[in-house]
Amino acid sequence: MNDQSNRRRFLKFTLAGVIGVTLGGKNLIKPAQASELPHLDEDDAQASALKYTHKSPYEDRNCSNCVLLQGEAGDEWRPCQLFPGKLVSSKGWCSAWAG
Repeated sequence: MNDQSNRRRFLKFTLAGVIGVTLGGKNLIKPAQASELPHLDEDDAQASALKYTHKSPYEDRNCSNCVLLQGEAGDEWRPCQLFPGKLVSSKGWCSAWAG
């Protein structure tokens, strides 16, 4: 009887620990806020390869109307799927622009 009681107790505490770590770990990982990210430098290797510029040479094509741009509409600097961890100008452009 003592072994069965110990086994149940072990399983109960193990399950509680797994649930605690799983749910508690979500609070420990904080995603970076867009305002905390650095602006993309036009001299960045990837930016140069894609001919990125902070000011679009095209009137009707810019980062703000590109499907790859993320973040809140209206923000001047926003995340882009092509440049993870950096912000691009919503008035910018690159050769990967996709409308």
